[in-house]
Amino acid sequence: MGFIPNDILDTIHSRAADHDQANDFPADDLADLQKCGYLTAFVPEEYGGAGLSLREIAAEQTTLAKAAPATALAINMHHIVVGLGRYMLRHGNDKGAYILREAANGAIFGFGISEPGNDLVLFGSITQAHPTDDGGFSFHGTKVFTSLAPVWTHLATFGRWDSPDGPRSVFAILTRNGGGFTVEDDWDTLGMRATQSHTTILEGAIAPQSQVLTITPPGPSTNPVVFGIFANFEILLAATYTGIGHRAIEVAADHVKKRQSVKNQTSYSNDPDIRWRLAEAAIIMDGLQPQIDRLADDMDADVDRGSLWMPQLSALKNRCAESSKIAVEQSIRSCGGSSYFNNHELSRLYRDVLAGLFQPSDQESLHSAWANMVLGPVEE
Repeated sequence: MGFIPNDILDTIHSRAADHDQANDFPADDLADLQKCGYLTAFVPEEYGGAGLSLREIAAEQTTLAKAAPATALAINMHHIVVGLGRYMLRHGNDKGAYILREAANGAIFGFGISEPGNDLVLFGSITQAHPTDDGGFSFHGTKVFTSLAPVWTHLATFGRWDSPDGPRSVFAILTRNGGGFTVEDDWDTLGMRATQSHTTILEGAIAPQSQVLTITPPGPSTNPVVFGIFANFEILLAATYTGIGHRAIEVAADHVKKRQSVKNQTSYSNDPDIRWRLAEAAIIMDGLQPQIDRLADDMDADVDRGSLWMPQLSALKNRCAESSKIAVEQSIRSCGGSSYFNNHELSRLYRDVLAGLFQPSDQESLHSAWANMVLGPVEE
């Protein structure tokens, strides 16, 4: 049995279709997950949490995604910030303790990194960060896909400061009660609707010095904040999308066992073509979990993979998202036209799994990174 009780998972699953159809935030899911302690599960025991490892929280995310992908994806962003706090502390940045203490005290962390038209993503911001007189920063810009937008109490974000020594990325935690922002009501998407990841306009929101996590040159980096965000994001995203693929196979298997072929006078589960399709889906999904586990364990153990770390993390996320998409597609083909109706769970799973195409790292950046590993940089 996992950390989240089965009865809570069943209840969350029973509500997923309604939240998708209504295009609203699953506040009831969040309340249930808070009640069972899931939002502090990744917080170390010495800070008042349950102390689950990265591998363990990734497994919980896979299970939660099988119940309700959008709820899992939203909660994912909170866990990423908590994971960042853990990694910062292990690597000498004491500001990580602030994140862990706040999480233990009930904070809900949102994730405000992505910006419209900015393909640098984590490695450079078009939001402006201006220093304040007391050592903090104010932030001015637009963040998109801001997960947990209706409910976050704390927002992890970053902006560009044109310092006297050159451009710098300023990473910080904003608080909701600090103001200086507007949340747009603009989340009307194909899938992952219950995440309610609205656009957030930063209009001078201030992070005091105590909430400025790091100031670092833009670009890929071993800085604990940059790498901590990147690694936790890729691993936990991979785990979440993996849950969708596994759930699709479960739904399809149950469906074809109950569906009768008029032509063959037997259930479709006996049809060799359908058996091949679902077997193919299961084979594709089979190799994902060991990779998630290995990378998660190596992160917690601070294994030195050198320059391979970021490409391998990107590959993990892409492999899990793409494999799950294939598994959903094979499941839909196995179930036939009934899965095309919106009241069929596979229809929702298909729309939800497509979100993995848009979240970093995308295939273009992945292949560019691996081409540099294999062939070296492009010759000028």
